[in-house]
Amino acid sequence: MTNTDVIKNWLAQANYDYKSAKVMLDGRRYLYVAFLCQQAIEKYLKGIYVSERNETPPYTHSLKYLIDALSLKNDCYEENLDFVLKLNSYYITSRYGPAIDEVTKSFKKKQAEDIYNKTGEFIKWLKSKLN
Repeated sequence: MTNTDVIKNWLAQANYDYKSAKVMLDGRRYLYVAFLCQQAIEKYLKGIYVSERNETPPYTHSLKYLIDALSLKNDCYEENLDFVLKLNSYYITSRYGPAIDEVTKSFKKKQAEDIYNKTGEFIKWLKSKLN
């Protein structure tokens, strides 16, 4: 598999996760909106990692770690550091955090919509970095 194929695969997975986040939003599964948005950005970053470094990305779910390894880190942090750190925490919370009932009660539609929309903007920005 060529690097181009690997990159396309990462981006296809990312797009699938982002579209799935919309399904979760419509289905009122708000915590999973955040989880899938985190996954979408993680996979875009891994595609960019392969594009820049011509090597397999590290096995990590840390968006900050991935961004720090890429040339876009300075541009990214100007506007997006708080969002990236918050989004990264949703991965941990949804996978390893407190009881699911406790977490889902605190997650509201507006919060999920904001995450989904901000993720879409961030993905658009990441796509511009691939060209």
